[in-house]
Amino acid sequence: MATKTTKNEILKFYKLHPNAKDPIYATEGSACFDIHACFDGVEKYQIRQDTLNRVIEKPFKNGVLQINNMERVMIPTGLIFDIPEGYSVRLHSRSGLAWNDGLYLTNSEGIIDSDYVNPIFVMMTSISQAPKTINNGDRVCQAELVKKIYHGLTEIKKPPVQKTEREGGFGSTGV
Repeated sequence: MATKTTKNEILKFYKLHPNAKDPIYATEGSACFDIHACFDGVEKYQIRQDTLNRVIEKPFKNGVLQINNMERVMIPTGLIFDIPEGYSVRLHSRSGLAWNDGLYLTNSEGIIDSDYVNPIFVMMTSISQAPKTINNGDRVCQAELVKKIYHGLTEIKKPPVQKTEREGGFGSTGV
């Protein structure tokens, strides 16, 4: 019996700087591709500090970005994606950065819509007590091309009825 194959979409990308690294799958079995920091062609970066609630601009020093505890930064990638219509790109934290360095995506998951054709930045926060650094070319997140499932939205006039014997909300099914 013949196996039915589907057309694989291609995610095209444009490099804003020749030194920007290509997004790449780390292994054959990787579910997501890696995205790297690219500070080339960028003079300053922005930090938002929660305690002061202000934005500070700092110059890059020798291709290194320092992130202190509870600072949020926008890390440039040097890439613009050409996302196929009907798809989005989802950005995810790298588990090694989160566990080893306390660096994670500020919004948990970044979603890039197909009609966004501007430079890609990775919004990252440090929860480490010690300052952490991101070097030019470091892998800062992983990403995947996701097909949108179109569905309608309809308001209903009565609240939904319970469909199972489940009772309760947060934590109601145990730990």
